[in-house]
Amino acid sequence: MALKSIFFLLASLLVVTTRVLSTDEELLMEAKVPVPAPAHSPVKVLPPPPPPFPVTPPPAVPPVKPPVLPPPPVTPPPTKPPPIECTPLCVERCKLHSRKKLCWRACVTCCNRCKCVPPGTYGNREKCGKCYTNMTTRGGKPKCP
Repeated sequence: MALKSIFFLLASLLVVTTRVLSTDEELLMEAKVPVPAPAHSPVKVLPPPPPPFPVTPPPAVPPVKPPVLPPPPVTPPPTKPPPIECTPLCVERCKLHSRKKLCWRACVTCCNRCKCVPPGTYGNREKCGKCYTNMTTRGGKPKCP
């Protein structure tokens, strides 16, 4: 409680002192005699501004067109050999084999890679070329029937 009263006293002291100071300043201001302005004040005459430089637009440059390139040559898409249907050819090739499913799976793989199945049920492998004859299993045996 004592602290509040001390703050109140300090605040009121501050308000009183600022009012006294402001009234003193007002008295000093009224006591001063204003100095009259001279009747004739010299006016400086500025020289006329220099004439603006004539602004000329830059010369018109015709737009530059990109060079016209000839169209790329039209090449037909690479021709693929007609798709070969391996399933019926391999069924015919493996119909007399003792292990038909194993023969058929190997034959379809060789047909898909080499696009050829030799005629008949056995032999004639050279008719499909090196792709068919050179394909081997991991064990080094011929893969294609």
